[in-house]
Amino acid sequence: MAGLGVVWLWLVFAAAAAATWAAGVYLSRATDVLDARWKLGEAFGGMVLLAISGSLPEVAITVSAALQGRLDIAAGNLLGGIAVQTAVLIICDYFVTERKPLSYLVGSLIPVIEASLVVGVTALAMLGALLPPGDVVGRMSPASIAIVVVWLFGMVVINRVRNAPKWQVVMPGSQPGRPHRRIRHATVVHPFQHVSTPRIVAIFGGGSLVTLIAGVLLTQSGALLADHYGMGGVLFGATVLAIASALPEVATGITAARLGDNQLVMGDIFGGNAFQVTLFVVADLITGKATLASAGAQNSWLAGLGILVTMVYATSVIVRPEKNHFRIGVDSIIVLVLLVIGMIGLTRIPA
Repeated sequence: MAGLGVVWLWLVFAAAAAATWAAGVYLSRATDVLDARWKLGEAFGGMVLLAISGSLPEVAITVSAALQGRLDIAAGNLLGGIAVQTAVLIICDYFVTERKPLSYLVGSLIPVIEASLVVGVTALAMLGALLPPGDVVGRMSPASIAIVVVWLFGMVVINRVRNAPKWQVVMPGSQPGRPHRRIRHATVVHPFQHVSTPRIVAIFGGGSLVTLIAGVLLTQSGALLADHYGMGGVLFGATVLAIASALPEVATGITAARLGDNQLVMGDIFGGNAFQVTLFVVADLITGKATLASAGAQNSWLAGLGILVTMVYATSVIVRPEKNHFRIGVDSIIVLVLLVIGMIGLTRIPA
């Protein structure tokens, strides 16, 4: 691929991004039906499987970047992707059926707990970036291991709270929608509802394969484009590559918002963000190095930006702003401003 011209590299990148989007939509639909039929989310192992299947683009990009030795791109995509994927909520906010902000309609505190998990694992990533490169346990950074442990613990806590909350919350005017997708929608028939389970498994497998191949092509073409334009791998991974890998979340998020599944919209974004930080341990295992130790100041900036935008939405779920401005809530406007300032500031941070 190194011999391809810039135009061809962009065509490969665009085709891989489109394939990621399309495959992500089919993967999401297949996963929903398999979860409903096999009740995956009711078991801890099933919850982990659902988290992995929902983040296959990030898995593919991380593995491909690590194999190429482009740890800057891997780290930029994982940490920069938090802020970019959280920005998907701005788009979903625009498409909610009611003329109220998404955070007003959520009607549950579970997304706040999920957001806290995002903040926790991201903070661990920032701490891990300060450790000396030689501090490894086997082939992994202690911080990468700690992130996985905290994420697993957080998943247990969230599952227990979801199944048996020890508090009651009344949020007048809220419309949370379905708490999980295995519950059939009251008015909309799932497109795969009448498809046989073996065929859905085949769709899931095909979608996974396409996503993994597209992730490799995205990383390879993206690395060459970043080098051509003199962009650092962190900057490219946090912007163009993160946007490409977030396309499936855009599609599924808009669909959920239109169906009124407002709690699911936020839960999916925060859940995906928390899981993708655990992929640093995958990069460690592939390279035999502490990936976080090579993250640098730019990734620390991105991690801080991810925490900021996550906390804006988490706080808004509690504060519940009622008015829309240009069809989005004031929280989405604040997040948009923070993202613009954050990306401008990123260009000022030395690589």
